[in-house]
Amino acid sequence: MVEHSSKIKLNILKKAVLGLSFLLYYINMLKNGEKLGAFIVPTGIGASIGGYAGDASRYARKFAEVSSIIVNPNVVNAGCFSGITDKMFYVEGYSLDEFFKGNLNLVPSKNNRIGVIFDRAIPEDVLNIHINTINAVKAVYGIDIPFYELTDDYVGVEFGIEKSGISTGFVRNIETLRKTGKRLLEKGCNALAIVCMFEDPENDNPDYSNGVGVDPVGGVEAILSHYLSKELLVPCAHSPAFADYQISSDLVDGRAASEYITPTFLPCILVGLNNAPLFSKDAGISIDNLDYLVMPYDSLGSTVVFEAVRRGIKVFAIKENTSALNITPSKISDKIIEISDYESCLKCVKDL
Repeated sequence: MVEHSSKIKLNILKKAVLGLSFLLYYINMLKNGEKLGAFIVPTGIGASIGGYAGDASRYARKFAEVSSIIVNPNVVNAGCFSGITDKMFYVEGYSLDEFFKGNLNLVPSKNNRIGVIFDRAIPEDVLNIHINTINAVKAVYGIDIPFYELTDDYVGVEFGIEKSGISTGFVRNIETLRKTGKRLLEKGCNALAIVCMFEDPENDNPDYSNGVGVDPVGGVEAILSHYLSKELLVPCAHSPAFADYQISSDLVDGRAASEYITPTFLPCILVGLNNAPLFSKDAGISIDNLDYLVMPYDSLGSTVVFEAVRRGIKVFAIKENTSALNITPSKISDKIIEISDYESCLKCVKDL
């Protein structure tokens, strides 16, 4: 037991030293004129770009060619694929809000130790598929995923779509996630993947596969990851598990296609969490280092936008990306820059 504990402490120390080296690299990079932006598409709002399955990735990757960028998981998560690159910081919504408020800094990190939380409600056959997925990701990418644990109780996830068209939901026993996550952190993990049991969502939005409407599970996924990030202050991301894991042969819209060719969506969050930044109250990259924020045109009523405007950070509202919301620049601030499309915005960023 003592030997095992010593190995964990040694691994944590190695991660800390590696993290410090990456932090110094990024701080020097920013001092030498490298730009830092944030490319955000909120989850569960039916965004025409980024409202499906990683379909905002091809836009975000272009921005990552000219600057480092912060992305929320919704931008790059795509089932068995991921749009993440080395120039992206993968940051979940709650931590993103805290970063913009100035309460948290981002500490660049590589090869995080990821613990996986499984909802006890997941049937054995579905669980086995996810365990096989973990082992495949470890074998192919060399990602460090040392432990997984089942929650003590069923999590009890419910989801749906409001009349406004926004994806929402409720979690009956969310506290069991915190207890399980804490056990994984005590074992030496520093990032958490969450997999909860969901009912089949097709009846909530049957047109989603045709590229119409809102991803019905996105809202409650945000609730799950926000809660755990707030409680445990580590990088978190969620992947749903479904009892029906058969792959459909129906042709679907390309923006949703990555979700229809895999029985599990776990790979993308493991790849994202692998190099997700850790958090600090003082050290690391702060909101003062941020040069710009890119948002869908009509989804501007959020903490990240309010804080960016208040701090004088350039905010670009992209007209080609609309959502179920109706919160446009005119309702927030005349300082927000309206721009037609992502390509035009990219040219503006290059000129900053």
